[in-house]
Amino acid sequence: MKNEYTSTLIICIFAFMFSQDTIVALATPSGAGAIAVIRLSGPDAITLANAKFKSVRNKDLTKQKTHTIHLGHIVDGTKVYDEVLVSLFKGPNSYTGENVIEISCHGSQYIQQQIIQLFLRNGCRMADAGEFTLRAFLNGKLDLSQAEAVADLIASDNEASHQIAMQQMRGGFSSEIKKLREELLNFASLIELELDFAEEDVEFADRTQFITLLSRIQEVLKRLIDSFAVGNVLKNGIPVAIVGEPNVGKSTLLNAFLNEDRAIVSDIAGTTRDTIEDEIAIGGIGFRFIDTAGIRETTDVVESIGIKKTFEKIEQAQVVLYLSPLTPAIENLESIKVEIERIKNQFPLKTLVVITNKKDLYTPEQIETIEAEIPSTLFISAKTGDGVETLKNKLLEFVNTGALRNNETIVTNTRHFDALLKSLEGIERVQLGMDGGISGDLLAIDLKDALYHLGEITGQVSNDELLGNIFANFCIGK
Repeated sequence: MKNEYTSTLIICIFAFMFSQDTIVALATPSGAGAIAVIRLSGPDAITLANAKFKSVRNKDLTKQKTHTIHLGHIVDGTKVYDEVLVSLFKGPNSYTGENVIEISCHGSQYIQQQIIQLFLRNGCRMADAGEFTLRAFLNGKLDLSQAEAVADLIASDNEASHQIAMQQMRGGFSSEIKKLREELLNFASLIELELDFAEEDVEFADRTQFITLLSRIQEVLKRLIDSFAVGNVLKNGIPVAIVGEPNVGKSTLLNAFLNEDRAIVSDIAGTTRDTIEDEIAIGGIGFRFIDTAGIRETTDVVESIGIKKTFEKIEQAQVVLYLSPLTPAIENLESIKVEIERIKNQFPLKTLVVITNKKDLYTPEQIETIEAEIPSTLFISAKTGDGVETLKNKLLEFVNTGALRNNETIVTNTRHFDALLKSLEGIERVQLGMDGGISGDLLAIDLKDALYHLGEITGQVSNDELLGNIFANFCIGK
């Protein structure tokens, strides 16, 4: 298949280009710390490191076994830069598949830069963003989706995003896609073979078995596509808008969630003029809370802009927490119900939680009346913390974590989602063609299209622009 031949050629060119040089970069975050790690990768990594490393036991790094650690000093002639530990990995048994050296030095920024510059002056090139992982991909250590999971793993800031990234990096998603693609490729090959013997009118591909395979592939692709709705919010955090009239305790609730004074709180209505956002993990799931300006009629220009932003944030949120006004709320119950219905009608796809805040200021009789009129309301006191944990547990109920608990494949990457959609479209065209009895050459076109998009996910089909876009988002040193 032409696209795959082109992809293989591009990968070979990339691999040849990278096989000629040795790269160096700081692998730990920039800045001062206790320890820093400087990484070299390439054919001359061990030789170059050995030239500037003086072992305390006079070891020659070029003669040492792979996956060993050695104590010594980085030197340049008589100048000693630092006492270091050198980790040695011989290709292909390394992260990149090449010879790799990792130098653990003290975390002084001066020492880091001096060692890096030393190797730049002596045969190394500064690594581009994501180049170590790109080399791992080109050398067959990772496929493309696993490489992307490396970036997701680095960026993970809660249990759910970490678990998804680990599952993808271990190859769960890749193996599922590769298996589907391999089965589909076998049938595509048989149909191509039929075209070569078109004059003999023979069938090599069992059409009944093929129809069964198409149905199963469609089922798997639809499941993976549907998982993106969950995966995207688990990866990026679930947006929660806190809305209501002025001075009902929205900012106090945000501070209670975050356990810090993130938002300014006062008795003056309209204190919050702009949205304030922050994220916390609840039960291992990331939630992004958005404190908004109070909703009311106002002639204040700045406050009006804030209220407009409030409705924009409601549009972007997955969950809306509506805080009802304080006493005399009993007299305002009808207007509260009208506001609740207005939000429901304006944003029908949002999950709405009605909250009566400042529970500590209500009498038992008032609470009973409000519960009778608005049964769905949740009573809390953001100031004292009463009911806040109950609210957190309620938020977790809105997250479909079944697939996460069952360790099922969850799609979180927009590129993968798009490729799955296009592959499904190709499969559905093949299905329609089978039902309509179209010729094998037309079936082969749609099959190639479905295979191409599946191959895009794992990198079996790729191009230099795609690889450049993906790895440009990595940090240097990874």
